[in-house]
Amino acid sequence: MTTASVGPEEAGRGGLPATLIWAGYALGFGLGGFFDGILLHQILQWHHLLSGLEEARQDIRLLILTDGLFHALMYVIAAAGLWLLWRSRAAFAVSGADRLLFANAMIGFGSWHILDSVLSHWILGIHRIRMDVDNQLFWDLLWFVVFGLVPLALGAYFRGNGKGGAGRRVPKGPAGLALAVLIAGALAALPAPDDGTVMVVFGPGATPAQAMQGLEASGGRLLWSHASETVWAVDISGGGDANRFYDHGALLISNSILPAGCLDWTQL
Repeated sequence: MTTASVGPEEAGRGGLPATLIWAGYALGFGLGGFFDGILLHQILQWHHLLSGLEEARQDIRLLILTDGLFHALMYVIAAAGLWLLWRSRAAFAVSGADRLLFANAMIGFGSWHILDSVLSHWILGIHRIRMDVDNQLFWDLLWFVVFGLVPLALGAYFRGNGKGGAGRRVPKGPAGLALAVLIAGALAALPAPDDGTVMVVFGPGATPAQAMQGLEASGGRLLWSHASETVWAVDISGGGDANRFYDHGALLISNSILPAGCLDWTQL
């Protein structure tokens, strides 16, 4: 099998067709969505797609419908991946094709979880990994690292190993250091258990009245607020429960000053 039989107009990495490359991405992305939907929505029942919206939680039929639409979208993406895989079937015998397909599928799998975490959990707030726990951020970050960053890093590592594992290897030191920094950065955002001050970032649409209701429900004391009223510093050292803010429009709760810094940076 030669690269010419694949088609020079389609040749991608190492003479392999672009359709094979994108087949891996699409299949991994779709499998990531199926993994979340089947495990979290149906088996564990930790959340539904719209569990973070109060109005949606009142109608189980709506929750099931949106879960079904989500799975239908994943079917479309997975079907596109299978179609691309079928189109690139002539390249299956090329050295390194199987390794590249697996590596790209890992990248696609991790990319889905990273996208879901950033968009669904922290920007839109339509659901969190676990809706039934106090420290929702811990489970978000755990899922982000284990099923997002780790598969993405492994996929990139396998791609860098070259065809059949005989090519240039990616230096383990820099790659390991980069992964450690990513994991440490995520873990650093977790609230310290003995810290009595937390930063509360309110989501789009949250009103000052909602924020005050959250403050009352949490049993905390307001220490500082950003001029936009979207970031508060709250003292909960008296035994308050900062997680009650999640019921009143909070998007993120952390003991780090990072939320305030990020808000100032976006307003430059």
